[in-house]
Amino acid sequence: MKPAQSNTLRTIVFHAGQWEGKPSAVISEQPVSLTVNNEIWLTFMCTPLDLKALAIGFLYNEEIIQSLEEVASVSECADGSNIDVWLNHVVKKPENWIKTSGCSGGETSVQKKSLPESQAKPKNGWVLPGERVGELVDLLSGVQDLYRKTGGVHTSALSDGEKILAVAEDIGRHNTLDKLAGRCLLERLNPARRIVLTTGRISSEMIQKAGRLGASMVISRTSPSSLSVQMAERLGITLIGYAKGEQHTIYTHAERVLMAPSGEKIYGEV
Repeated sequence: MKPAQSNTLRTIVFHAGQWEGKPSAVISEQPVSLTVNNEIWLTFMCTPLDLKALAIGFLYNEEIIQSLEEVASVSECADGSNIDVWLNHVVKKPENWIKTSGCSGGETSVQKKSLPESQAKPKNGWVLPGERVGELVDLLSGVQDLYRKTGGVHTSALSDGEKILAVAEDIGRHNTLDKLAGRCLLERLNPARRIVLTTGRISSEMIQKAGRLGASMVISRTSPSSLSVQMAERLGITLIGYAKGEQHTIYTHAERVLMAPSGEKIYGEV
């Protein structure tokens, strides 16, 4: 039996001076181990949803694999406690995992300061009207299915500037970008233009993963960190925070937004 994405608990709610017993949905969080070529690498703390995408996307974002063709098989245990990945080549388990600022304690083996310059200035950039930023955030709100049921969950989505191409939800915001990367590989999604939309705070790890996805723009409903701003500037990523309604704050590479005439859709390359 697969684990539930949420659990229903009997709770007591205080409202308008009255106590009331009522059922409440709570987002699931559980440990899921990742096994690569029959060796346990680490344990995710995650929501048991899209686990195959999580595993494949994590290995891709950590630069363990470069394409889906390197994956011989991927399967998850019936109880959702383990994701088993077999690659068609020998791979060495990273010796040092860096604890990140991600929800539930993310881990990465990639040194942020050593990211290759080849990742700088994504080639799939474009110019976007400022008004479109709020419209994309509205699209993100519309696909938050699990959030509407439980709250307490992050959502990230991949967009081409016109529509949502893939969605990932998880209790950990960093997990959502691993799931997005995995979905792109598993579903053969390869849009020329890529925007990452997310509900979570933007840490340097989030920018690292967005850069690996080839995104030239990251839009969040909340704030970035100082290191994420530095990294976005270096990687050529337009970083936008506090995006809600008709207001947002641009932290890096504002030329992608400010050059767009009002009312006009995507045009030109930057």
